[in-house]
Amino acid sequence: MKRTWATKQVDRIVDAICDSYEDGTGVNCIEVRDLPVQGKILEILRTLFVILFPGYVGKQAFTKANVRFVIGDLVNRVHDDLVEQTEKAFLHQCRIRKCEGCDCRAMAEKVTQRLLKKLPQIRELLKGDVAAAYDGDPAAKSFDEIIISYPCIEAIATYRIAHELEVMDVPLIPRIMTEHAHGKSGIDIHPGAKIGKNFFIDHGTGVVIGETTEIGDNVKIYQGVTLGALSFAKDERGRAIKGGKRHPTIKDNVTIYAQATILGGKVVIGENSVIGGNVWLTESVPAGTTVTVSKPDLVYRKGKESARAGKKTGSLRGKRIGS
Repeated sequence: MKRTWATKQVDRIVDAICDSYEDGTGVNCIEVRDLPVQGKILEILRTLFVILFPGYVGKQAFTKANVRFVIGDLVNRVHDDLVEQTEKAFLHQCRIRKCEGCDCRAMAEKVTQRLLKKLPQIRELLKGDVAAAYDGDPAAKSFDEIIISYPCIEAIATYRIAHELEVMDVPLIPRIMTEHAHGKSGIDIHPGAKIGKNFFIDHGTGVVIGETTEIGDNVKIYQGVTLGALSFAKDERGRAIKGGKRHPTIKDNVTIYAQATILGGKVVIGENSVIGGNVWLTESVPAGTTVTVSKPDLVYRKGKESARAGKKTGSLRGKRIGS
C-alpha cells in the first residue's frame, strides 16, 4: 500500500517552515509583486542576442527583404518586456529604500530606450571582440565558428549589454544577466567592470573580472585568470564596505596567461606588458614588462628504477634536470 503522512506530521513541518520565514533574514519574498522575473530577463537577453547576431541565434530566417521587419518586431518586443521588468526592479529598490515620489515607469522607459539606442555601438564592439578572437586563436577557422561556439563571445556580449544597464543604475537585472552567462561559460565578468574594444578571453573557464576592474583596448587573457580584490575595508560590524576601487587596471595591449592572479585597486599593468601563467601580482607593472614565474625544478623518475630505489632506501629518488 502507498504510505501516507499523518496530518499532524505535515502540519508540524509546515509550521516549522513558515516560522523560518519570520526571522527577517530576507531569504523569502512573500507578498512582493515588484521583483523582476529571472526567466523573463533571460528571454529578453536571448532576444537581444538575436538582434546582435542575426542569423546565428534563434529560429528567425533573415533575408534582405524581411530583415527590417523582423528586427523592428524584436526591438518592440524587447522594449515592452524590458520596460516591464526594469520598472519592477526600480519599484523593488524604492520599496527597500522607502523612496517617495519616484516615477519608476518613466525611469524604466528612459533606460530601456537608452539601451536600445546603444545597440549599434554594442554591435561594433562585438565585431571587434570576434575579430580579436579570430586573430588571437590559431585554432579559429572562421568568424562563424567563433560566434556560434566560443563561450567567451556569449560572456562578453552579455557583459556589454548588462554594463549599459549597470551604468544607468538599474538594480538586479545586470547581475541576473552576467551570472547567467557565468553559469553557462564559466566566465565571471561583473557588469560594473570597464572593458575596452577588441577584448578576447581564450578558453575562458575560471576567469574572474571584478566590479571595479578597468581593461583597456586589445587585451587578451586566458583561462583561470583572476582580476580581483586584495582586501576589503570593513565597518564596525566586520562587514565589507561597499564601493571604492578594489580591482586592478589593465592598460592597452596586455596579454595575461593562464591562472595568473592580479589583485588590488592600486595595481596597474602597463601597456604592452605580458603576465605569465601562474603569476601572483599585488603591485603595479611598468609598461612593456614581461612578468614570469621562475622555471620550476622538475624531477623525472623512471618507474622500475624508482621502485628498486624505494625498496632499498625507503624513498623514491629521481634524477633532477641539470644535475
